Amino acid sequence: MREDFQFRLDRLSDHRTLMALVASDAMRDATTALLTSDVVLASKVIGQETFLNDMLAQGEQVSLDLLAREAPVASDLRRVVSALWIVSNLHRMGILAVHVARTAERRGPDTEVPAEVRTIIEMMGQVAVHLSETAGRLLNGSDVSAAASLESEDDLMDTLHRQLFDALFAADWSHGVAAAIDFALLGRYYERFADQAVAVSRRVVFVITGENIGGDRTAAALDATSAIR
Repeated sequence: MREDFQFRLDRLSDHRTLMALVASDAMRDATTALLTSDVVLASKVIGQETFLNDMLAQGEQVSLDLLAREAPVASDLRRVVSALWIVSNLHRMGILAVHVARTAERRGPDTEVPAEVRTIIEMMGQVAVHLSETAGRLLNGSDVSAAASLESEDDLMDTLHRQLFDALFAADWSHGVAAAIDFALLGRYYERFADQAVAVSRRVVFVITGENIGGDRTAAALDATSAIR
């Protein structure tokens, strides 16, 4: 029974790692589609939404089955419940990449990203992909120290987000209100993608080390639940 439980946990870990890879690839392709006005590539990313939803459902089902059938306690409980949260974070990351792709598709094949924000958007995309890739390594349990770099890169994403708004509200912005709204929303998508990646890293570190680096009170709640059971 214990071996089966461990096997299913390992499969769930592989599932999360795959979700992180899908989110990384989706954001990379969505950003490329936006910067190159490639509506075909944007459509490809959008087409992954059903797959992302299926992956979420599968991850949730396995997590809930483990909770219901195995009644885990202590560290095993933290692993299963954290996995349930993490698949939700990773799904949200993928959907945010889809939102970027939808914006690229809506803008069309002949609409370039304005020079005033092009470099910022390119950098936001690079940071987002790197955050997702780092979160994926954390999910493998191979690089816990990388969590600190995620916090730092999240700060960089916040800085880029502010720079984007500065450009949109500049007196010399000449691309209209509609474009400004598009890029304001895009900035939010990238910023939230980064936040979700950091949430993944914090939960992985908590499972591995027991250290609650994010101030999430659910960690204490899990410990209390384990003590009661």
